[in-house]
Amino acid sequence: MATTKLSAFVSLLLVFVSGIVVGGVSYRVYATKVSPPPRSGEKRSPEEFLKRSINEMTREVHLDDSQVAQLKQIYQDTFAAFDQKRAEYNGKLHAEGQVIHDQQVEKIKAILRPDQIPLYDALRARHEAERAARHKGDIKKDQ
Repeated sequence: MATTKLSAFVSLLLVFVSGIVVGGVSYRVYATKVSPPPRSGEKRSPEEFLKRSINEMTREVHLDDSQVAQLKQIYQDTFAAFDQKRAEYNGKLHAEGQVIHDQQVEKIKAILRPDQIPLYDALRARHEAERAARHKGDIKKDQ
């Protein structure tokens, strides 16, 4: 009777320990593949932004390889335009930045198929809502 209880206890303990190990390894794999969003006030590098944006667009808008290559070029051109304008305006962009962003959106829409445009618009709307929520949170922190 005692060996049966001990055997059951050891078996149960092994199940729990193996669950912890599998969960830990799974989390580690997931965490290395999906980088967390930046903390408030923390900026991503352009390379990190490019990688995350292209992965998200490929996944959600279903881009093909040709579109991915074109999207990379559009993002690189946009980064260069922003850098040039920042240099001209001592790092402060407002209206000029919006113009550059709007041009980027139009270039991206030009490479998309008609069935992809609503997916892209939905993705942009979600990003805008997240940006507005972050901005609203920043304003509350400042007050």
